[in-house]
Amino acid sequence: MVKRRAPDALGDGDERSTKRHQRNIADRLSRLSHELTLRVLSFLPVPDLITCQSISRHFHRLAGDDQLWKALYYNRFVRPRASRIPGINESGVPAESLWYSSKLSKWLDEDNLLKRERQTHWKRQYKTRHNWTKGTCRVDEVPVSPEPSVPPTLLQMHEGIIVMADHVHGLRAWSSQSGQDMLATAKFPDKTTPPSALTLDSVPSSSSTITLAVGFQDGSFTIYDLHAHQRRFVSRYSHEPSSNGLISAAALSFPYLATMTASQLLSFYKFMPTTNKASTDIPMNPPRLLQSLHSRTIWPPLTLSIRPQPDTVLVSIAYSLPTYLSGWTVGIQEMRLTPDGTLLESRLTSAIDQNYRPLTFNPSNSPPTPQTIPPFGHFNTSEANQIHSKPTSLSYSHPYLLVSHPDNTLTLYLVSSTTDALKISPGNRLWGHTSSVSGAHVGGRGKAVSVSTRGDELRVWELEGGFASASARRRLAAGELSVQLRPEKPSSPVEKEELSTGIDETSMTRGFVGFDDDKVVVLRERHCGNQALVVYDFT
Repeated sequence: MVKRRAPDALGDGDERSTKRHQRNIADRLSRLSHELTLRVLSFLPVPDLITCQSISRHFHRLAGDDQLWKALYYNRFVRPRASRIPGINESGVPAESLWYSSKLSKWLDEDNLLKRERQTHWKRQYKTRHNWTKGTCRVDEVPVSPEPSVPPTLLQMHEGIIVMADHVHGLRAWSSQSGQDMLATAKFPDKTTPPSALTLDSVPSSSSTITLAVGFQDGSFTIYDLHAHQRRFVSRYSHEPSSNGLISAAALSFPYLATMTASQLLSFYKFMPTTNKASTDIPMNPPRLLQSLHSRTIWPPLTLSIRPQPDTVLVSIAYSLPTYLSGWTVGIQEMRLTPDGTLLESRLTSAIDQNYRPLTFNPSNSPPTPQTIPPFGHFNTSEANQIHSKPTSLSYSHPYLLVSHPDNTLTLYLVSSTTDALKISPGNRLWGHTSSVSGAHVGGRGKAVSVSTRGDELRVWELEGGFASASARRRLAAGELSVQLRPEKPSSPVEKEELSTGIDETSMTRGFVGFDDDKVVVLRERHCGNQALVVYDFT
C-alpha cells in the first residue's frame, strides 16, 4: 500500500520549491577591492559605519579599519579645537589645512596618539572620547581600608598607575587597568612619622619605572622607584628630618625636586646622576640644594609645579591669598633658574592688584579716613568680582589655574608667563554643582574634573582656550562647558544598594580626584569607615 505524504512534508516541499525559484540578488559591493570599499565606507556617518560591521566578518574588518576611525576622530575631536585657536581665521591660514590628512593635519596635543600609531586603536579611542563628552562611564569600586585614615590618605595618579600613601599601610600602587589587583606595596620604616605630601614624576617615561617622592611630618622626604613590571617599590634616597616643619607640598620633575614646608619655606633640589647608570636599585647621591626661599604671604591650599625648559627651569607656587576685605583670591610666585640653580628672576602676581594698596583700595597714597572709606561693593568692580570664599582646592597645570569653592562653584584663571611679565587673567566663575565642591583637577589641555564634598556628583569640564572668544562665553553662559558623569550601571553590590536606597548621606570625599585619558579616580570615605577608590571607566 502506497503511503501518502504527511502534510508537513508537503509544506516543506513547497517551501523548498519556492526558495528554489527565488531570484539571486547579485552582491556587487563585495566584488570591489578593499581600497574601493574603504573609500565608499569613508563617506558614511558613525551610526551607519557601526551597522556595516554587523553585516559579515568581511565588513566587520573593513568598517573597523583604523584609518577610517582615525579620520573620524580628527574631524570630530581635533579639527574643532584647531579652528578655535585665537586668531586662526585672521592669520591667513587656509581653511583646507585644517581638514584631515594623515601627514599634514594639525593634531595639536594629540601627538602622543600619533607617536604610538601602531598601538592606537582608533575606534576605541573615538568611543572613549565620545563617552567623555556625554559623561557615560562604568563604575568600579576598589576597597582600600575598612576605616578612614588619620591623617588622610594621599593619592596621585599618573599614566594609569594609582599610588597611595598612608601611615598604616605605607605605599600601595594599583593599575587602573587591572581593577582590584594590587600592583606593589612597601611599608615605611619604623619610627617614621605620617606622610604629609606625595608627588610623582611629571616627565613622561618610556620605561615602566615611575619615580615618586613622599614627604613626612618631621620634614624628611624619601625618593622611591616603582617598577611596574617587577611589581615592587625601591627606596633610592632618604633625606634627614628638618626643623622647618612638615612638608605640605612637593613637586618632582626628575632630577629636580621642590618642597614646601608648613613654615612657608621653599626648597629646590637637584639630584646628581649616579656612577652606575645600568642599575636602578643602587642608592642615589644626596641632592644639591639649589635655592631656599622663605615667604610670608602663602596660604593653603597651594600647589607646586616644575617646568623644565631648554635653558631654564621654572618653579611655580600657586596659592590662596586673603584679601583686605574678608575675602580670598589666588596668587602665583614664579622663579626662573638656570639648570645649575642660579636664580635669574623671582616674580609675584595675584588675580587682583594688591601691591602697595591701603585697606580699602584707596587710589591715593594718603592713609584712609572714615570719610574716604567706601562701603563694601563701591570699589573697582572687576577686582571685587575676584574676591571669593576660601578655596577648598587648587589645581595648576600651566596655563590653567582652577580653584574650587564651598559655595558650589569653581573659578578658572589663565596664567600668562613670558620673559617680560607674569599675569593672571580675571577669573571666570563656573556653575553646575549643586553642593560644595571639595576637589578639582585640571590637565594641560584644559580638561578638568570636579567632585562634590559628598562624593555623589562629578562633573567633567572642557575649558581649553579659556573664555577669550565669544563662542566660549556663550557656552559658559549656557552651561555647556560641563557634563555630569552618568554611570551606565553599578559594578559593585555597594553601588547597587546605594542606587536602590538613595545616596548615602554619610559618604564623603577627601577632595582627591585624578584622571587620565580613560578613567577618573576618586577617593570616597564614610564617617563610619569603608574607605574605597571609585574608578569611573570611559572605555
